[in-house]
Amino acid sequence: MLIEFSQLPPDARVWIFAAERPLTEGEQRLLLSAVDSFLDSWKAHGEPLSASRDLRYGQFLFVAVDESTAGASGCSIDAMVRVLSDLERQLGLSLTDHGPVLYRRGSQVERVSRPDFARLVREGVVSSDTIVFDNTLTRLADVQAGRWEVPARDSWHARAFLSRPVAAHS
Repeated sequence: MLIEFSQLPPDARVWIFAAERPLTEGEQRLLLSAVDSFLDSWKAHGEPLSASRDLRYGQFLFVAVDESTAGASGCSIDAMVRVLSDLERQLGLSLTDHGPVLYRRGSQVERVSRPDFARLVREGVVSSDTIVFDNTLTRLADVQAGRWEVPARDSWHARAFLSRPVAAHS
């Protein structure tokens, strides 16, 4: 059952999908229409799920479910990913690849591989002050508390990339 994103409780479970680039208006309409259609009939073990979605910066799709009445099951999550995989093929872009790192460079959202992000740290292009997107969050409360778009030092990026010794430049 599709509900408004603002109606979800803070403990709603959330998944964050990042498109490899900002979507055009037409792509956004196609994506949101398909996701809305899926969410409106999304069920787990025959029970309707109260779910919603939000699109941010034309690139980040948030899907959330209020698990107070029924929680998403492995099969229902797989069904959601199948819908998004079909959309990837239709749109000709990646939505479900959680490997890349997304960060801000000025007002732009950049998407790079983890090795490239590590290289950018070594080169000083990226620092602990760089704004990163933590798409690993699983509770809406964390998104609402501002933990999604944060300086790298305040996310898992610090442990993964900033705590390593920086190699000397030759």
